[in-house]
Amino acid sequence: MEPVEESAVYNFQYANPTRICFGEGQIASLPELIPPGSRLLVLYGGGSIKQNGVYEQLTRALEGVTWQEFSGIGANPRFELLMEAVAQVKRERIDFLLAVGGGSVVDGTKFVAAAACYEGDDPWDICGKQASVHKALPMGCVLTLPATGSESNPTSVVSRGDVKISFRSSLVQPQFAVLDPATTYSLPPRQTGNGVVDAFVHIAEQYLTFPVGGEVQDRLAEGLLQVLVENGPKALAEPTNYQVRANLMWAASLALNGLIGCGVPQDWASHAIGHQLTALYGLDHGQSLAVVLPSLLRERASQKQDKLAQFAERVWHSTREDKALRIEEAIIRTEQFFQKMGLGTRLADYGLSESCIPAVCSNLKRVGRTALGELQDIDPDRVARILARAL
Repeated sequence: MEPVEESAVYNFQYANPTRICFGEGQIASLPELIPPGSRLLVLYGGGSIKQNGVYEQLTRALEGVTWQEFSGIGANPRFELLMEAVAQVKRERIDFLLAVGGGSVVDGTKFVAAAACYEGDDPWDICGKQASVHKALPMGCVLTLPATGSESNPTSVVSRGDVKISFRSSLVQPQFAVLDPATTYSLPPRQTGNGVVDAFVHIAEQYLTFPVGGEVQDRLAEGLLQVLVENGPKALAEPTNYQVRANLMWAASLALNGLIGCGVPQDWASHAIGHQLTALYGLDHGQSLAVVLPSLLRERASQKQDKLAQFAERVWHSTREDKALRIEEAIIRTEQFFQKMGLGTRLADYGLSESCIPAVCSNLKRVGRTALGELQDIDPDRVARILARAL
């Protein structure tokens, strides 16, 4: 297939209302960020914040604030658990939410913010039927795992049973986000690797499509990718290097705060497919993306050839004259980078075989994701081919 013809940058409007408080010790600024007199609910995950000093900083910062807590929000936040938080919000008349953790905690808190104000019969309709969100509780966040960019965007992903579905509303975008790189020092290597790969693929979804003359967006994307490539392995080798952690944290936030996607085509097929691998087989989000993206790029190389060749030259510094060889080199280098971050890039690395392919395709049909990619032409048959390449 011929590459897509270049067109002009699309019209766009851009605003990001999230206030970023970046740097060491910024948790202390919470009293300035939370409205006076708030009845606050702090939502967090499995308790690591009580071991790495974050909880102690929170307690000091929230002196004089009326607050409660809700814990246990794990990776891929579950609808049933989040509804327990909704019940607490209603029972205790909570009027402000503070997410403390990584993207899953922030995503889960976004759902709680919307579900607590939902007037329909079933709050799951916010995800399952994409019901409109007309009202939501205000929220902020303290980020401890850079990866998803959820701290400064309006999107959330929630799991129920064996499906994982996103919803989007400007009403659940955090009012503020505290980003202290020092809170990421104690992250296990697996979480660091997953986070870097997640941020990398977020950028790729907005960059590796077809050219529309968006030179500003391209250069921003390429710069962020290079920051991740250069600093990701350093974070594994030097986990308490503040400069490395700071660059990764800011790059991951910029990767999905809406800026680099302004006016350019976006893909998001790797995420749609990866969500089903996570929902069905329990792969970490980053792991699922490390499997899907390289195979998708190979399957779609002809449609994406211009941007892939640019990616090869500007990010991986390929000097091959043959375009096809240059593109394959870029995909191989991407796979090697994911592996260097500790993630497998084949389904077999996670004990999966070709028998998983029909189930993934079936789940995509079930959630209505049957026309994926920047051209909306990746149907379940093409998804099957992408996954077959990843065996």
